[in-house]
Parts: sequence; structure tokens; C-alpha cells
Amino acid sequence: MEILKRSIGVNFNADNGAVIKVWAPDATQVSIDTGTLQLELKPALGGYWSLSTTLIKPGDLYWFIIDKEQRLADPASLGQPYGVHGGSLAINAAYNWTDSSWENIPLKNYIFYEIHTAAFSDEGTFKGIINQIDHLVELGITAIELMPVASFPGKRNWGYDGVFAFSVQESYGGAAGLQELVNVCHQKGLAVVLDVVYNHVGPEGNYLSAFGPYFTDKYKTPWGNAINFDDRGSDGVRNYFIENVLMWFRDFHIDAVRLDAVHAIKDFGALHILEEIRCHTSFLLEKTGRKHYLIAECDLNDPRYITAIGENGLGMDAQWADEFHHALRVTAGEPAKGYYEDFSGIQHLAKSYADAYVYTGMYSVVREKTFGRKPFGKTDDQFVVFSQNHDQIGNRMLGERTSTLFSFEMYKLMAGAVLFSPFLPLLFMGEEWGETNPFLYFVDHSDPELIKQVRNGRKEEFAAMFDQGETPDPQDEATFNQSRLNWKLIGEHRHACIFNYYKKLISLRQEYLTFTAHEAPKVTVLEARNSLLLERKCADPTRLIWCVLNFSAEQFELDIPDHMTLTDELVNSGSSVWLGLSELSSANFNQQISVSPESFIAYSAKYV
Repeated sequence: MEILKRSIGVNFNADNGAVIKVWAPDATQVSIDTGTLQLELKPALGGYWSLSTTLIKPGDLYWFIIDKEQRLADPASLGQPYGVHGGSLAINAAYNWTDSSWENIPLKNYIFYEIHTAAFSDEGTFKGIINQIDHLVELGITAIELMPVASFPGKRNWGYDGVFAFSVQESYGGAAGLQELVNVCHQKGLAVVLDVVYNHVGPEGNYLSAFGPYFTDKYKTPWGNAINFDDRGSDGVRNYFIENVLMWFRDFHIDAVRLDAVHAIKDFGALHILEEIRCHTSFLLEKTGRKHYLIAECDLNDPRYITAIGENGLGMDAQWADEFHHALRVTAGEPAKGYYEDFSGIQHLAKSYADAYVYTGMYSVVREKTFGRKPFGKTDDQFVVFSQNHDQIGNRMLGERTSTLFSFEMYKLMAGAVLFSPFLPLLFMGEEWGETNPFLYFVDHSDPELIKQVRNGRKEEFAAMFDQGETPDPQDEATFNQSRLNWKLIGEHRHACIFNYYKKLISLRQEYLTFTAHEAPKVTVLEARNSLLLERKCADPTRLIWCVLNFSAEQFELDIPDHMTLTDELVNSGSSVWLGLSELSSANFNQQISVSPESFIAYSAKYV
């Protein structure tokens, strides 16, 4: 594999000559067809077919013809201007980058902001995100995270039904639009994370099987047959996804990828596909001098995924930690139904602050087995935490955001719990002003039978958790329109307060809690008061940040620990500054402080 340039699909050299390569190991003849021109490819090693020609130009629409019968879009297409059932667009991916001075920030400094491109702005495009970049900079965000942009059916989709891994969704702005967004983000000091899906391929427009053994019936996934990472003929499949990761880093200057649901990747070969992706990524970093990160979504509580290859791990840099979210929600009052049934509240939240995982070898009622393993030796910047994200909102039947499920006071407390955690915080778009529009699940399929299956599947997926009437129709455009951000809210009284509160929390995190050492906080549980005390060390070893998290509806007086002296109240969500319920001030503290109901307080302190 040529690591410094894309070697599959249709690519262009410095003279704009086309270099064409497609994997079709079972074919006896392969041609490329532009409608006015048809050229035969020559067989090459490993089941590939290739051709170099000056007759194919950027801007040409093309198809591959397999054995003179099947006329198919390019699996490695860079553009699908007429959708997933149309032809592929020949694109010269070269871009006039102006981000040469950009250096990816350390992962410990990432403050993620998750975005669905279409629902984020009125435009519903990459340009729409660019128009709001200054808002994100003002907030203090350091990395935007885009939900998947690989081409999917229609114009409305979460992106996890993508079927062309290399092609950027046309309705978002295509390849050039994504490159422009990344370039602008880097100019503004923001990293860009891209969500990629390597555990399945969407059902509509998925023609991969016509080219080769991309799938295997050895394993089943929630989406059908697994992608073939370890069965016969899997080399070309593995190469396809490795090339995809490298393309985002190299040709689109993406700073990190978030690999969706890696626990659903079935690979029992000696070299796991994630390990191979890690190896090729490391080699790319060595050659380019740039820095890129691999972040996994994994629900196995298995630290092997974020363990270095040299220590027999798979080499991912970090992972999402859903159990922190689950414990936080139950502590805040979420009913313990469905997957929340495993979480007891304050004790489990305390355990997550200490270990990231809650289940580290205990019996899980939901899974009906002992589950998980303690992540010994892992650092806090290897875990991403949140109080809400696209899954946790959208997998509710009515797509309710946290702002509509919890009180104003609890909302502020949950923000403090995330942003003052030792882990990497992630916000979901609109969270920073308390957006009230839901984020529902939506699709735009064209197959009536598939639409029916999706509707029924959504009803069945969370029937055990929610019983609130009729499920919103994922196919209905109105479902998507309900899910768009209402930017006008940000100027309204309470929403403006929430925005300024988030700005304050992020500013304090960056000032006090971003430093080299990685050490779990000291956590004290006040179970009778449904409260937690956190001690976070600062760069100055004589100082600390002391946080009080009161999840109860009761006000109480709290003694200051003997080993510290409070110097400043950094933030108190219960104060009138943040439209809190209490007029009491704990700023004139001595040996005792007053803690408002459902409040978050953070103090600067020094050790006695």
C-alpha cells in the first residue's frame, strides 16, 4: 500500500492523469465507463484491476462494468452527486490548504462538540458550520466532532447508514466543502474529529458484494452479516478501510477519527483490523510529522482497546465512556429502566470518576453475566464523557434533550459534573444554551419495505424503556425538521445564562485542570445526601480544586475538610449570578459552607 497517497478508486497525479484501481477478485473483466467512453482495466496482484489514462478527467461521471454485465458506482468513490444509486464523480482531491502552521493539540486539551451537519444550521451544510465557528471559539470548544459524512441515501440521515465510505455527502457540500471546513477550523484553532463506521454498511445503495467478499456469514451483527475482516478474501476488505482512515488524515487533514461501535467489528485473526489501522496510522504520522488520534466507541469495558500495541493492546488513543453517562443520569433522577437498570446512582458515579468504567468484573443484571475489567494504568485523557450525545438523546423514543428532562438547576449541575471530571468532555450541539428541540432518529430511504423495517425496528428497540405513545416516523421530513437547532434561543434569558455558565465552566477547566499529570480525583460519597465531593489536583502541587456536587433537593451545611483551606469560590451554580434558587453565598467561607439543592460548586483551595 502506498501510504502517502490514495491508491484505490480514481485518483489524479500531478499532471492530472487518472490512476484507476478497483478490487474485484472474482471478476473476469472490468471496465470504466463514462457514458461516452469505455476503457478496460488490467488485472493486477491481489484481485485488483488497474489503469492509467489521460482520457478520464476531473468532473467526469463514471461507473465500473463488471464482466460486461453489472454497471456499478465505485466503492472508493469520492463523490456521489446523484445519490447512492447514481454514478461516481471523478475528483482531484488536491486542495489549496492554508493550515501549514496548524499543529494538532494534545488530546488532553480536547473539549469535543458533537455536530450533525444538517441539523446544526439553517443551511444544513459544512458552510453552515463555518458560519458558526466563532460561536464555538467563544464558547471555548477546542475540537468539533462531525457525525458521519459518508454518502447515505437521500438527504436526511444520522450518517450511520453510509454506503460509500470515501464519498462525502453531496447535500452537505461534498469533498471540497469538508476540506474548506477543516481548513477554516484550523485557522480558528479548532481540531476536527470525524465519526467513521467500520462495523457495518447501510442497507440501501450497498453494492459492495458485487465487487468482492466484503461480508461474511460467519458472524451476525445487529445490521446483518458482518464485514469480512478475517474470512476468505478479506485482504482487500481490510485494505479498503485502512485506506479510508489514511485518506481522512492525509487528504482531508482530519485530526482524529471516532470509530463507531468497535465492539461490533468481528475479527478473530492474529492481527486485529484496529491494530493494523493503528500501525498504518503510526507510519503515516512518522512520514508526515503530523499528529492524529484514533478514538473508539466500545461498550465492552475492555482496556485492551486503548492499550498500546507493544503491550498486547489494539492501540486506540482513547474511547467513549458511556457508563459515566449512565451513572450520572441515574444519579440525577433518570428512571433505572432498560440499560440504566444496571446503575445504582451516586456510588456508581463515584466509581466512574475513579475508574472511568463502572463495571470492572461485577455481575450485570442487564447482561446477565459478570462484566468488564479494571483499566489499570490508563490515563484520564483516554476517556471521553458526556451528559448527552446523539445516541443517548436519539435512542429515546421522543428524542428529548437533557434540558427538557431535568430541572434548570440539575442541568447546570450535570454540566459541572462533566466539565470538571478528569476525563475529556464532550458536548452535544445546542447543549451549551439548553436547546429544547428534540434530536430524533431520521432517515430518507426510497425502498418502501426498508422504510417499514426501520419504522418497526425503532419501535422495538426501546419498547422496554419508554411507553409514551406513538414513535415519531423516522422517514417523515417533519421528524428531521423538529431536530434542527433553534439558534434564536441563545439570546433568551435562561438560555443566555446557560451559555455564559458553560463558557465559565470551560474557561475554569482550561485554567485550572489541564495539566500534564493524570491522576484520578479523590472522591468522597455523601450517600445520605446524594452528593459527591471531588478533589482535583492542580499543576501547582500545593493547590487543588474542590468540587461539591449535590444531586439532592435539600440544602445542607458542609464542613470543610481539615487538610485544605479554601481560597476562592470559582463557580456556584446555585447563586443568583446563574439564576440559582438560593440567595445564600458561600464566598465568605470559614469552616463550613452552604450547599444549595441540585447544585455544583467549585473552589480553589490549598493544602494545609
